[in-house]
Amino acid sequence: MVEIEYVYASLLLHHAGREITEDTLKKVLEAAGVKVDEVRLKAMIAALKEINIDEVISAAATVAPVAAPSAAPTAAAPSAEAKEEKKKEEKEEKKEEASEEEIAEGLAALFG
Repeated sequence: MVEIEYVYASLLLHHAGREITEDTLKKVLEAAGVKVDEVRLKAMIAALKEINIDEVISAAATVAPVAAPSAAPTAAAPSAEAKEEKKKEEKEEKKEEASEEEIAEGLAALFG
């Protein structure tokens, strides 16, 4: 399993526009005071070769937090509009859940 420090260091290098290599990743980790494990370092580099970091970041950024439920109508029985709106919200929640699952699978691949 790759430690989170390796992921952060990789993201820092990516954000700075630097190539993520064993040497550059090792330098960032050492500068942060992390004792570098060569096996984890190699595992991280190997994992990153199969991942498009920009796609992972944009996918994670598009996951919107679940919206708070809207206030209930004051009438005793919900109106047809309220029922239709509730159905739309449920569909959106299902779509968001699917997106979160896809992102989780992608991140799971990143961490081995």
